[in-house]
Amino acid sequence: MSARLASGTAVSALVRRVHAQGGSAMILARGDATAGGILVLALERGAKPRFFERGVGPDGLPALLPSGPADLPDDAAVTSYWGRRRAGDPDLWVVELDIADAERFAAETLA
Repeated sequence: MSARLASGTAVSALVRRVHAQGGSAMILARGDATAGGILVLALERGAKPRFFERGVGPDGLPALLPSGPADLPDDAAVTSYWGRRRAGDPDLWVVELDIADAERFAAETLA
């Protein structure tokens, strides 16, 4: 098994990459700097919210996995989901990315 990049370092790298490409990235909640989980809220021009998180894929390798409900009708539903996740895991990082192909940026940086 390979060593995994510390959560705080991975999140910082992701935020820098998105900003460098003209997108918006915001840390909504800071988790444990070393081993906290990372939940990514991906948007495109403020719309089409989707959640992904850093985890282990079926092949045993690090991967970015879909997370959360498929239908998020409004901002309240989005905030409610990540708020419940954070309440259950205070070490969880929550990062919002607003850039075209946000999932690709997150996968390349976090997985």
